Amino acid sequence: MRIGVAGVGRIGTMHATNLAALDQVDEVLLFDPAPDRAARASAGLPGTKSVHDLAELLTASDGVLLATPTATHPALLREAIAAGVPTLCEKPIASDLVEMRALVEEVAKSGVEVLVGFQRRFDPAVSELHRRVRAGEVGDVYLVRALGNDAQPPDPGYLPRSGGIFRDLLIHDLDAVPWLVGEPVVEVYASGSVLVDQAFADADDVDNAVVLLKFAGGAHATLAGGRHNPLGYDHRIEVLGSKDSLAVGLDPRTPLTSLEPDGPRVGDAYPGFPERFHRAYLNEVAVFTDVVAGRVANPSPARESLISLRLAEACERSRRAGAPVRIEEVTA
Repeated sequence: MRIGVAGVGRIGTMHATNLAALDQVDEVLLFDPAPDRAARASAGLPGTKSVHDLAELLTASDGVLLATPTATHPALLREAIAAGVPTLCEKPIASDLVEMRALVEEVAKSGVEVLVGFQRRFDPAVSELHRRVRAGEVGDVYLVRALGNDAQPPDPGYLPRSGGIFRDLLIHDLDAVPWLVGEPVVEVYASGSVLVDQAFADADDVDNAVVLLKFAGGAHATLAGGRHNPLGYDHRIEVLGSKDSLAVGLDPRTPLTSLEPDGPRVGDAYPGFPERFHRAYLNEVAVFTDVVAGRVANPSPARESLISLRLAEACERSRRAGAPVRIEEVTA
């Protein structure tokens, strides 16, 4: 099997490295619109080869992974499905609801498998949490708590094109938490502040935010995200139910110091999301090759990514209005 990777920046190079390590992948083809970038990346990655353009990448690949900037995703994804090539696209496949809805319909009509790269779904612990919740082992879900904090803020130059904290940082939990609960969200309340850097305010964004989700069955979820944690990268999810309470993200590297006499102390904390979700990223590309080969169903289809973007839009509206937003009101 040959898998193509479009975009060989930090994330694309990570994906290419992981793909090249899979026994079922014979060769990884690299393309980047920046001249010679793919060739330089290939020189340092055994099992890879650079190609000159996207057309060559699509023709020569059994599946393609899109790791280019977000603004380029819709056009590249359209080319991939037109060529009939199964695609793993980094989130989001489009940055606004109108374009995403149109693109999702195009994907559906094409019949081509498009897997969206929400890596939480591929994390072994999160996957096991999903299995247990859906199997009824937690009982009735009372509350979900999710926390996601960057170790260091992103470069200020990235902020104006990031889409904001709800579409960028919290979008992963806006995907994962409804996926875990298995019910539609009916109402959102969100609030945010600028506590880390004035650059976020200058970009019309916030650097710390909280979100309250209300599900159709009455359960709630609280999501919190921040752009700076001096102890390290931190991501956790807890599910509290009528039969059990479960958590992921609690291990010796969790950047949290307990003040209890026998409580855990911070050890070698995760420096960033690639390290925290290393197993998830490995599993993501392995599952993608299984989707390409027709061995498994797509676990992160394009249509489901509409849910998280709609919730992110509701969060932004709620933050600006200072009031709850009914999801039924978010149509575009």
